[in-house]
Amino acid sequence: MDRREFLKKSSLALGAPLVALPVGACVARPFPVHSPSSSAIPAYPADTLVNDVHAQLNATHVDSIVKPTTTQEIQTAIRNARAAGKSVCVAGGRHAMGGQQFGEASVLVDTRRLNRVLAFDMERGVVTVEGGIQWPELLEYLNRTQDGQSTQWGIYQKQTGADRLSIAGALACNAHGRGLNLKPLIQQVESFDLIGPDGDIQTCSRTRQPALFRLAIGGYGLFGIITRVELRLRRRVKVRRVVQIGQTANIMDRFEERIRDGYLYGDYQFATDSTRDSFLRRGVFSCYQPVPDETPLTVNPTRFNPEDWARLTFYSHRYKRRAFEVYSSRYLKTSGQIYWADSQLSAAYVDNYHTDLDRALGAKVAATEMITELYVLRPHLAAFMEDARSALRKRQANMIYGTVRLIDQDDESYLAWARDRFACVIFNLHLEHSPQALEAGANALRDLIDLAIKHGGSYYLTYHRWARKDQVEACYPQMRNFLMLKRRYDPEEVFQSNWYRHYREMFLSRD
Repeated sequence: MDRREFLKKSSLALGAPLVALPVGACVARPFPVHSPSSSAIPAYPADTLVNDVHAQLNATHVDSIVKPTTTQEIQTAIRNARAAGKSVCVAGGRHAMGGQQFGEASVLVDTRRLNRVLAFDMERGVVTVEGGIQWPELLEYLNRTQDGQSTQWGIYQKQTGADRLSIAGALACNAHGRGLNLKPLIQQVESFDLIGPDGDIQTCSRTRQPALFRLAIGGYGLFGIITRVELRLRRRVKVRRVVQIGQTANIMDRFEERIRDGYLYGDYQFATDSTRDSFLRRGVFSCYQPVPDETPLTVNPTRFNPEDWARLTFYSHRYKRRAFEVYSSRYLKTSGQIYWADSQLSAAYVDNYHTDLDRALGAKVAATEMITELYVLRPHLAAFMEDARSALRKRQANMIYGTVRLIDQDDESYLAWARDRFACVIFNLHLEHSPQALEAGANALRDLIDLAIKHGGSYYLTYHRWARKDQVEACYPQMRNFLMLKRRYDPEEVFQSNWYRHYREMFLSRD
């Protein structure tokens, strides 16, 4: 497949653009995205080989796959697996890259058919959903049921880069979005139902089972299966997108100015061409300012069409300078457009895009992108980026996109990653699937973790398992206790994953 064929095919794939590529996984778009219905769930091969949809580095042979449509079917699956001496793992959208949704030889509970909205309290602004529902399904429900109403509710945040993640999965990693003054998702969770290792259901909140509430949110599926979530909403507001070119040296000051001026969301997507002086030093700074309710939405807004995204995907791998020039020029034209705040959080994602891209690039070895997310104290951001610039160049890492977002401190979840008021820096590296290239990528990510620690920060556990033990201990000093609490609540280790087994071996192998 040559470049033209790739552009044509990619522009038709799912009818959606390749948003997760070239400059940032958090690119905002003002139009709704719809997920496939449960009937579109792909069939699995007979040998039950599964993998994640982004990095595709977690190929796992599970024992069997259960696709429940009711809570009772989940309870039965757990009890049957336990009686047979088998462990259980749980998956929704399958975007996680750290192996937390799959367990070798485990019974895989696929939650995607548990996708109903159970209740919507329009007085309190709380929606109750099944854990397997994915964000587009919830957004479509809220839009449909509130159409024409003068006052509406919308979500505060969701993970960026892709929509089709389950809400229970977002709780499992305590996801976050591009809010300028938000904590991770735990901030919006009122309560949830958790099916534990005995198959019984417990309701967890800040007042009922508070310890489990803190452990299961950000607990990577190790304490049970979340089947029902009460999510707090916000009054729906309109926002104006304000786009400028920024410089990393002072971008943190500009973020703080936006916060003082009442902006709600924002990010900074930096240049990725390591051969140029602009590498990690220059970027596109986009923020979203609330406007009065009577402000009309932009009709036919300027946006990237599918072929634009396919072209940028190709450029970001082959012609990085051109990718940034095209992206920044087009994105600057969107400045001033008016959207609903919650609609600009959506981002489409084409599964397995890299297969066609590899053909277009003439790649001899299959490849994908690997994300890592680092946290640094905000005053240290510019210095960290300079250090990262040197480290990535030294490793000759192939950067595809990168972005900076913000997070407020999480003082609730047990395995908290947002330990301070951090700047969040996302790097996405192109990795060929060869032993040498993967090891080189792992070394580059370890270098970045060392730099984050140096600058008072941490890293996100959800994307990979390449951190050294000393790095995990420095960033998550509570990890050993977390694993011991998992055993206390699940002494037979019914809920397992490759992610869990990795850290169990790292921290508890002698216990």
